[in-house]
Amino acid sequence: MMKKTVIYAGIAMIILLAIFFPFYANKTEAPSENEKEQTSGHKTNDNNQKVPAPPEKPKTITHEATLGAVGDILIHDRVYNKAKTKNGPYDFNPMLKEVKPYLEKPDITVANQETMIGGEEIGLSSYPSFNSPQEVGDALKENGVDLVTLANNHTLDRGEKAILSAIEHWNKIDMPYTGAYKSAEDQKTIRTLKRNDITFSFLSFTFGTNGIPVPKDEPYLVNLIDETKIKEGIQQAEKISDVVVLSLHFGNEYERMPNEEQKKLTRMAANAGADIIIGHHPHVLQPVTWIKKKNGERAFVAYSLGNFFSGQTGPYKNIGGMMEIQVKKTVTGKKKKITLEKPSFLPTWVDRSWHVHPMEQVPSQQQKYKEIKKHMNQYVPELQFSF
Repeated sequence: MMKKTVIYAGIAMIILLAIFFPFYANKTEAPSENEKEQTSGHKTNDNNQKVPAPPEKPKTITHEATLGAVGDILIHDRVYNKAKTKNGPYDFNPMLKEVKPYLEKPDITVANQETMIGGEEIGLSSYPSFNSPQEVGDALKENGVDLVTLANNHTLDRGEKAILSAIEHWNKIDMPYTGAYKSAEDQKTIRTLKRNDITFSFLSFTFGTNGIPVPKDEPYLVNLIDETKIKEGIQQAEKISDVVVLSLHFGNEYERMPNEEQKKLTRMAANAGADIIIGHHPHVLQPVTWIKKKNGERAFVAYSLGNFFSGQTGPYKNIGGMMEIQVKKTVTGKKKKITLEKPSFLPTWVDRSWHVHPMEQVPSQQQKYKEIKKHMNQYVPELQFSF
């Protein structure tokens, strides 16, 4: 009897082991490699040592801003006389109302103020020695211009007095200026504007001042074109900005194509670090182009933006325009990349009442408008003509 009891007990033990052993084995088997990683947060190598997880890839952030620019603001007496109001002051706003929406559209709009706005106190004057009403500056501000360039062949027309009076007014209306200055300290300060986390810097130089010598003890009154100084200015600007915008008063008057000197100077400036180069002085439009830099990047150049707002008449002298370029800043970790995209151009026309019009909207100018489009995009076929 005892023997049977032992046998029965042994059988029961075998049955219990058969039932519970697989369950126990599953509970106690070693975790898989994936389980180890999930538990520890680290991978292990062949020696069962923890290996740090790879760092997360830095995020890419993109910022965009548009820069617009117009050509010469050249105020003859026939223009400011037309702007004179019955009560005395000058009002140029009606002359710009048709183009105001376009001036306001870019994040930053630059204009070449070719005549000093020294004001009535020192006597207004026209060609060949200009001095304009200060209300010209008010109108530019009111209609969307964000910065003016002042280095040109008429900067010294009425001497230091006109320059200082003009600068005083630009400061009064909070309009940044570049190219002519009130002091050496003022000249050292590179103008910058920031839009959408993109910082733009602005430089301005002229080929000369119509034979009027720059005072030796006041060289800050106007920036003259000098390759060394341009390179130095660009290098300083690069340190404090993302995009360097260079204005050059150069070329030959009334020539519709850039000359070799213009091409040489823009190549030098582009390879020195300039990103956008704005040309003026010919008083007629010259084509836009791309310049490929030695580092593989490219600069955008408008050789001449013509007369935007002036009293000049004659073939092509009353035709100007506004360029626009999109700037894209891509930031990945500590790396930054600037690209220029979507160049566009708005041809403009000044009537005999000295009102500025988008050329496309003037029925009598349609044939000329087609010609101007073909002229401006001959180097840049992708140039757009709508804003």
